Amino acid sequence: MKQPVIYSVVILLMQGLMACGSGADNTGQNLLQAKATNAITCTSIGLTPNDSVLYMHQGGQEYQPSFINVNKPAGTAPDGMVWIPGGEFSMGSLNPVGMDAGGDKDMDDARPVHRVYVDGFYMDASEVTNAQFAKFVKATGYITTAERKPDAADFPGVPAEQLIAGSAVFTPPNQPVPLNNYLLWWRYIGGADWRHPEGPQSSIDGKDNYPVVQVSWDDAAAYAKWAGKRLPAEAEWEFAARGGKAGNLYPWGNQLKPNDKWMANIFEGSFPNSDKGADGFAGIAPTKQYPANDYGLYDIAGNVWEWCADWYRPDYYTQLAKQNAVAKNPHGPVNSFDPDEPNAQKKVQRGGSFLCTDQYCTRYMVGSRGKGEISSGSNHIGFRCVK
Repeated sequence: MKQPVIYSVVILLMQGLMACGSGADNTGQNLLQAKATNAITCTSIGLTPNDSVLYMHQGGQEYQPSFINVNKPAGTAPDGMVWIPGGEFSMGSLNPVGMDAGGDKDMDDARPVHRVYVDGFYMDASEVTNAQFAKFVKATGYITTAERKPDAADFPGVPAEQLIAGSAVFTPPNQPVPLNNYLLWWRYIGGADWRHPEGPQSSIDGKDNYPVVQVSWDDAAAYAKWAGKRLPAEAEWEFAARGGKAGNLYPWGNQLKPNDKWMANIFEGSFPNSDKGADGFAGIAPTKQYPANDYGLYDIAGNVWEWCADWYRPDYYTQLAKQNAVAKNPHGPVNSFDPDEPNAQKKVQRGGSFLCTDQYCTRYMVGSRGKGEISSGSNHIGFRCVK
C-alpha cells in the first residue's frame, strides 16, 4: 500500500519526483483531503566562483585518475547505441554550493566520492524517443502507468470519481513565487500521458525525435525488456556520462557555458515562471541538439531525467565507501529508503532536465543524483537503455 492519505492524490502519484522542478499542484482543493566532503580548501561555505575551474580540474584530491578498459567488442554496435568501455573511476559529486552556477543544494546523497569499476557495455546514444516508444506500444499493446486508472486500494479514502488516469505536468505560474513550495508549479492533469505529455489537449504529433516522457520506472523497464536491453546501473550511467574524464562538473568540462556556448537544455530566466530559452529551447527539446560527450552520448545532461535500475538510498555511497575497496559493478542497495518519504519505493534518476537551474537545483552536474517513485512520471522524465 502506498503512503497513508495525508496528502492529495496528486502528491501520492508524485512521490519522489526530483527537485529540479518536481512535485505536484493541488488541483482541486477537494483532492487535498485525501555535507560536503572536504578537498583542498573546500569548507562549509563552499568555493568561490573563481575557485571552481581550478578546483574541479581533475577533481582535486577527491578524484583520482580514471583507468579506462582498452578491450573492444567484436562486430559493430547495435543500431543507435555506442560502446562504453568501462573501467575504474571516482564516482560522486562534491558540494557545489559557492561554485559558479553551483546553486544552493549540498547534494549530500552524492558523497562520499568513492572508487568504482564497471565492465564495458553498450548505451543508447540518445534518450528513447516518442517514435521508438510508439513501436513498442504498437507491438505489445502496452498501457503505461499514466494511462491506467489508479487502484483504489492504493489510495484508501479517496472518492472513486477522483481516481482518474493522468500524471503530473509542469505548469509555470504567471509570476515569481517562493521556491520552497513545489506545489506552486506542478499540476496533476487527467489525461496526461506519453501521447499527451501536457494533458489531453497536447500531442506528440510531429515530435517523433523528442524524448518520450510521462513514463514511470515500470514503463521504462518494460520497454527495455522488449528491446532486448535493460536500464543502466547508476554506476554505469555516471561512468558513461563522464566520458572518460575524472571529476569534471559537467559531461563536457568544468564551465557551464564554455566559450559562452550552451551545452545542454536547462532552464534560463526566472524559475519557475519564465524560461527564456537562451539555450535554444523553452521546455523540452528534440534529441541530439547539443554536442555529444566523448563517448558519443547526447543529452546526458539536461532535457529529461533518466531512470536507472538502482533503488535509491541517500546513504548508499557511505555503505560502499566503508568497504575500503573498489566497488565492482555495483547495482545499488537491496531496497529503497528516502527519509523524506519513508514509505515510497524510489529508483535513481540521473542527468537533470529542462527544469534544472542554479536558482533551484543544479542536478545537471554529472555526479549528482535524482530519485523518483517507481509508479510516477511527469513531462520531464524519460530514459535510455544499455545492453
